[in-house]
Amino acid sequence: MYRHIFDSHAHYNGRDFEDRDELIPHLFANGVCGVMDVASSMRSTRRTVELTARYDGMYSAIGVHPCEVGEMSEADYELLRELSHLPKVKAIGEIGLDYHWDDVAPEVQKLHFERQLQLAKELDLPVIIHSREAAQDTFDLLKKYRPRGVVHCYSGSAAMAEELLRLGLYIGFTGVITFKNARRAVESAQVVPLDRLLIETDCPYMAPEPHRGKRCDSSMLEFTGTRLAQIKEISPQELFDRTAENARALFEIDG
Repeated sequence: MYRHIFDSHAHYNGRDFEDRDELIPHLFANGVCGVMDVASSMRSTRRTVELTARYDGMYSAIGVHPCEVGEMSEADYELLRELSHLPKVKAIGEIGLDYHWDDVAPEVQKLHFERQLQLAKELDLPVIIHSREAAQDTFDLLKKYRPRGVVHCYSGSAAMAEELLRLGLYIGFTGVITFKNARRAVESAQVVPLDRLLIETDCPYMAPEPHRGKRCDSSMLEFTGTRLAQIKEISPQELFDRTAENARALFEIDG
């Protein structure tokens, strides 16, 4: 059994994990050492801070996903500021741009992406970035604000990964790296140095092979980490050790 596995992006606060109170202790008893539980809306922001307060080794990212920002209010920003002072809140996220769906106009997404980047700067917190079919606009705003943080579930090109690395950002990979058609993800992983690499589930989504299509959870990082270790030509345990160390450094978690 591998140990010291840090899941840098999960959504245990959602409705897919009604069994979370049985599942989470099992994960921590079987190799998982840390989980960053990530919000995507104001509702899930409230849920994650309640959840992570109950478990050692779980931490919160608070913020609003680009597909959910359409109705954000000043009161929401004030609540984010208030919640940011809780000891388990370690990041603003997930925030960014998503042009795949047309729920929220790009200009509205950009407005709230900028506001949440500004908030992270104000609070001196790292960011967790979502970018889908919006690579250049995402990069332009990251270059403008230069936050600490990670681009999660990376699906862009190796060339763009190198540009993001030059900004000092980390890159997170999911179970997609195990898929047979994951050529771009593999090429990108090859250019990310070990000290900027994170692993994540994005659970309940993105389950790796051989569990593709099932509900994902942090136990499945065994497969993601093994594939990334193969790409980086190191042992899986070294991969888990290094990525856990990176997660703790980025999110300023002691121990």
